[in-house]
Amino acid sequence: MLIQTMLATHWPAVKKIYEEGIATGNATFQTAAPEWTEWDEGHVRTPRLVAVENDEVLGWAALTPVSGRCVYAGVGEVSVYVATAERGKGIGKKLLEALITGSEKNNFWTLQAGIFPENTGSIKVHEDCGFRIIGRREKIGKMNGIWRDTLLLERRSTITGV
Repeated sequence: MLIQTMLATHWPAVKKIYEEGIATGNATFQTAAPEWTEWDEGHVRTPRLVAVENDEVLGWAALTPVSGRCVYAGVGEVSVYVATAERGKGIGKKLLEALITGSEKNNFWTLQAGIFPENTGSIKVHEDCGFRIIGRREKIGKMNGIWRDTLLLERRSTITGV
């Protein structure tokens, strides 16, 4: 398996994996994956990563800016998704580790993640990669008419922005 830069040509596979995550009900408040143009405009250009084996995309990771204000230019929100059939194999952790490395090379000093408390696998992967839970956002949004909480996790770089 290789971790490589995500290209526009990877989008159909990335979108499918995103939709698999949406279908779990514990990955995102999103109810549908956007089209490429919208997704591309909403995510930081570098790093954007895919895990590929035998020309098949197994997972992806990317960052969104947390704010348009220049003082937050080095703070990004993490997205990591792994194909349903590939979960539990360490792919998410490898993607997140590579995303952290790439983020630091691109002057990100803080990464954050909002994760549903029920998504224990994702919480563990993030904690294993140096994230810590800094709070619980109670009833932060509704999903299918039900209020949901998210845990806010954060990782501060020890090499960028120190």
